[in-house]
Amino acid sequence: MKTIFSGIQPSGTITLGNYIGAMMQFVELQHEYTCYFCIVDQHAITSPQDRLALRKNTKSLAAMYAAVGIDPAHSTLFIQSEVPAHAQAGWMLQCVSYIGELERMTQFKDKSAGKDGVSAGLLTYPPLMAADILLYKTDLVPVGEDQKQHLELTRDLAERFNKRFNDIFTIPEVRIPKTGARIMSLQDPLKKMSKSDPNQKSYISMLDEPGQITKKIKSAVTDSEGIVRYDKENKPGVSNLLSIYSILSGKTVEEIETIYTGRGYGDFKSDLADVVVNHIKPIQEKYYELMDSKELDLLLDEGAAKANLAAGKMVYKMEKAMGLGRKK
Repeated sequence: MKTIFSGIQPSGTITLGNYIGAMMQFVELQHEYTCYFCIVDQHAITSPQDRLALRKNTKSLAAMYAAVGIDPAHSTLFIQSEVPAHAQAGWMLQCVSYIGELERMTQFKDKSAGKDGVSAGLLTYPPLMAADILLYKTDLVPVGEDQKQHLELTRDLAERFNKRFNDIFTIPEVRIPKTGARIMSLQDPLKKMSKSDPNQKSYISMLDEPGQITKKIKSAVTDSEGIVRYDKENKPGVSNLLSIYSILSGKTVEEIETIYTGRGYGDFKSDLADVVVNHIKPIQEKYYELMDSKELDLLLDEGAAKANLAAGKMVYKMEKAMGLGRKK
């Protein structure tokens, strides 16, 4: 089977958009591919973090992965910092990276703009991300549009290393989910749903209570037409809600449009709230069960062992290819 790698930063509870855009696909992909799902806590410290909050968020994200259906029998779920090979490989790839190409990264430009002091880790984030991917002979990387540039650099570094030292890296391909890749803000449907949005009404957290979910959906921006119809260009708000409804209910957009023919947005939003609440409820129950048990630690211990075995072999090959140590 081909190999998929994906990493998510532990920066707080994921949104419904993260779940639909990524995690739902992960649950399906784990039966078709060899999957590595990594909680990239080392990437998180490129910006200041509260250590207690970081640990809590790391454990919480791991529990959410497991709660949505990531199965250790089919996938390897682990924490980046518990596999030292990531930092080792990241350093080696920094040494074949050029400052100019790192400074051209859009995310570096955006995150460093207007700041007096910028972490060196923010600049060298892409080689560490490349290491994450290349350590596992990854064939496919499911990413959003915002990470495509980093993937291109990963490919460049892999090809440069292979040409300069030894042909050991698989050149990964980008995999952008076909459906649900961009769930938009409930308050500004022209922007992607984001947990960093200062307006909490704009996103649904996977740990929101039923009342919160219902309130947010009922206050979601629509339009004055009053017709439940998919038209992404002219009706972005309603189209976004239709996408959420369709993906979580399993009904086609056309079926949903038919159901609400002659009915207003009030009924549509009320029913959508029920769909979201009923879909999230069992995930939340499993999440809290995991957070209160030792099962999560055992799962992560197993994942770290499997990841260390695979990543350690690749680091050995990298060091040997570069002439490090006493390897023959």
